[in-house]
Amino acid sequence: MTSLHDHGRRALAHVTARSAGTPLDPALRVTLNFHPTFLHRLADDGVYRSQFVTGTSNGGLTAHHGGDRWRWESRIFGGCYDGAPAETRPVYGALDFRRRPHGAAPRFGSAHLRLTAAAVDRATFCHPDSFLEPEDFGVASRMRLIALAEAAGGDPLDDYVEAQVHGPVVIGRDVEALVLDPSHRGTEVEEAARRLPCPVEWHAGFDVSVDELRRHPGFRGPEYVALAARIAVDGRLDPRTVQEAASSGRYDPQDVKKVWHYLARFGAPGA
Repeated sequence: MTSLHDHGRRALAHVTARSAGTPLDPALRVTLNFHPTFLHRLADDGVYRSQFVTGTSNGGLTAHHGGDRWRWESRIFGGCYDGAPAETRPVYGALDFRRRPHGAAPRFGSAHLRLTAAAVDRATFCHPDSFLEPEDFGVASRMRLIALAEAAGGDPLDDYVEAQVHGPVVIGRDVEALVLDPSHRGTEVEEAARRLPCPVEWHAGFDVSVDELRRHPGFRGPEYVALAARIAVDGRLDPRTVQEAASSGRYDPQDVKKVWHYLARFGAPGA
């Protein structure tokens, strides 16, 4: 627990008191899924920062005093972070209890950091996602959330057990591997990844045809299938194609995010 500051210790104790169940399988890991657009900054900094520090997110942008993320954390952690410096706040990932090679929560990105067992021990968990203001919580020593997630069913992009990792996530100490999509081989993403002080691995790759997406107009909406068709290269999508569209300035980033959801849902490795 040497990585924990006082805010994290108090938050972990608060959630432990609200948790029930048996200990986690020690082989399970927490993954932090993200789009690998900031790997150069991550390589320079060496620490994975929370939205309160970076001001960026693959979800909602509400990490400021009085914002939704601030309020959810105040509720979950009993106010332990209410007056805390931004750099002390937890980072978010998910428990990879399904042992997915592409990470536990791909809706947030094609890349992920796989954290060490020690990082799991200083994580708290909830189900469903914290923005839904859950009532069920867990820690490594008291975990009943896996059964709840397995019973919930629904959208595979929403079937994760959310993890909040307390204390700094230092790449050279807390990360077993950075796992990337093969569409980024030979690109600036791989170049930046090789600068990180952790192993780099590759999963089998997200890939889907526009024809397949046209079979699912109701998933996020036909307008996003149409956008996917405009973004696609030779009728197919992969993470590199979507990332390039997001950074081009030609499209609304929130619209491109919905296209990513289509790719993550219907083009996941092994889907």
